[in-house]
Amino acid sequence: MLSIIEQIKQGQLWDFHGGIHPPENKTISTRNVIQQAGVPNELILPLKQHIGSKGDILVAVGELVLKGQPLTQGNIAMCVPIHAPTSGKITAIEPRTVAHPSGLTDLCIVIESDNNDQWIDDREPITDFFNQDPIDLIERIRQSGISGMGGAGFPTSRKLQSGIGKADILIINAAECEPYITADDRLMQDYAEEVVTGIKILQHILTPKLAVIGIEDNKPEAIKALNRVITDHDNIVIRVIPTKYPSGGSRQLVKILTGKEVPASGRSTDIGVIVQNVGTIFAVKRAICDAEPLIERVVTLTGNSLDVPGNFWVRLGTTVDHLMTLAGYKADKKHPRIIMGGSLMGFTLPHKQIPITKITNCIITPDRKELPLYNHEMACIRCSSCADACPAALLPQQLYWYAKSEEFDKCEEYHLSDCIECGACAYVCPSEIPLVQYYRQAKSEIYARKQDAQAADRAKVRFEEKNARMERDKAERENKFKLAAENRRKEMKTETSAGSGNDAIAAAIARVKAQKAAEESGVASPRPAVAAAIARAKAKQAEALKANTAEPDNSEMAKLREERKQQSRERKANLAAETNNSEVNNTESEKIADTANKKDAVAAAIARAKARKAAQAEKESGPTETVATAAVENESASEPVDPKKAAVAAAIARAKARKAAQAEKESGPTETVAIAAVENESASEPVDPKKAAVAAAIARAKARKAAQQIEKNKEE
Repeated sequence: MLSIIEQIKQGQLWDFHGGIHPPENKTISTRNVIQQAGVPNELILPLKQHIGSKGDILVAVGELVLKGQPLTQGNIAMCVPIHAPTSGKITAIEPRTVAHPSGLTDLCIVIESDNNDQWIDDREPITDFFNQDPIDLIERIRQSGISGMGGAGFPTSRKLQSGIGKADILIINAAECEPYITADDRLMQDYAEEVVTGIKILQHILTPKLAVIGIEDNKPEAIKALNRVITDHDNIVIRVIPTKYPSGGSRQLVKILTGKEVPASGRSTDIGVIVQNVGTIFAVKRAICDAEPLIERVVTLTGNSLDVPGNFWVRLGTTVDHLMTLAGYKADKKHPRIIMGGSLMGFTLPHKQIPITKITNCIITPDRKELPLYNHEMACIRCSSCADACPAALLPQQLYWYAKSEEFDKCEEYHLSDCIECGACAYVCPSEIPLVQYYRQAKSEIYARKQDAQAADRAKVRFEEKNARMERDKAERENKFKLAAENRRKEMKTETSAGSGNDAIAAAIARVKAQKAAEESGVASPRPAVAAAIARAKAKQAEALKANTAEPDNSEMAKLREERKQQSRERKANLAAETNNSEVNNTESEKIADTANKKDAVAAAIARAKARKAAQAEKESGPTETVATAAVENESASEPVDPKKAAVAAAIARAKARKAAQAEKESGPTETVAIAAVENESASEPVDPKKAAVAAAIARAKARKAAQQIEKNKEE
């Protein structure tokens, strides 16, 4: 069985599913050689003219540039730069309407031409490319800004790099199957030798076993021109294929020439084939041999509304308005239309200020008879004509229903991504349904949703990584604190065992642990001051218990009782003596009573002050026994206290104190502080009956003792 390469050399061809045969309308623009469109006054260069990302801008507004000077740069494989098509001045870097079916704007660099068309000085052509490293040639192609010029716009350098060592067959796509477009046809007729040189450069880079030029049989002049420049030693064969739309599609052309099918989710390099367009081949030759970056391309201007149709060398960034003026455009009065691209895959422009880009190959200006308007969409009649014409063997009817109802999961299930948007289904639809428009909208929505999903996934990954990082930091801090605590415990144990006396630290740690345990158990721990007072009271009590192991000493209380008994006996004797000497001692007794009253008042004030102090101390440190309290208790136990009498006694004592204060003004100060305390207390504080009774009892005892002392003095 012959190999695929041998079968190709023998001229064997295959066929693909579907396809249509629309009117070609190519002879309108192939009558004349390629002409120059000239340099317009203003050039609008979109930053993105290919599949991939935009480059970084290298120029600024107001800067002067030369022809061929790079305006952007990119350091990734899917990014190619753009260059100045002529010399001039950068007048703006702003959004402008670009060549896209959506009619949206994109960032563009605007150049005002200086009409000098001056090249940059550092161009270095490569004359002997066979002795160059293929990697260096690929880098030169990338720096020249070359991308696929057949309509896809895939970066050429990236495609060549992926095909090194994998591509057994190099296919040059010269089919140009879409109606009206003749740019590649005319390029092969006028520049056949340069096209073949470009093929040889790619052969040197890829080292394929065979190079095949696939060209439709409706281009006889181009076939003749290529045959004149190709020799038997070039390892290049020309295969003429039947005219059938869309035979110029990459997958369809591979199927026709090799019989192989490109995987649905893969590329042609996966089966050992690489495909390049004729326009791309010519641009590669210019970049390597002439050191000219991609700054112009051949564009077909055609349609019944033009006076001078044909093919023109057009600088990138030239507006459609300039080309329409050049070709003598006469707009249809009722339905003026300008279509960029072919009649099946092109789209209508919103206005004439759209710039020409690297993938623009045709401008059509039809009248109403030439390309009727499809503006009366009707219901699908399920005729299956679209399925019969689909070159990708899809089910356009089902895709239409799912795209219209926005069931995008079903669209993907029915392989919407395999649709090449050739327009064959819409061309044969009797209901005039613009099927390709529905497919494009569905593809855009699916792409947008995938981008959102990827952004959400990236955000989720970042969030999870952030949380993980925070957890790691937290664990590291906790481990650090634990290690530090363990080191401190070890140091404390070492110091304690060495006798360094860190009992205070141990006690502090114990107190903290006790307080924490109390908080956990729900028992409120006492305040530090209260706790200290309680501790001191307990210590004093413990010392007292140690000092007095026997019963408590009540000698003072016994003496007090003995004194009371003695005072009682003396009172009886004094009453008898007073009865006998009442007249003699009347005046002297009054003086003694006054003195006793003063002393009684002072004693009562002192007693009350001590009682308040004892009460205050009791609040802070708990109940403690004092001598005054014991006396009160003993007296209250032996003699019952009448609250009324106690109040009367306290009132008498206060009255006497005031009287003593008046006497003090005449005779001098006598215990002023105590008397003042008595007055203040009587004015500001209510009387406690029990305390008043105690104070009165003490005052009476002292009065009696004073009287006895006076009697003794008299006797002596």
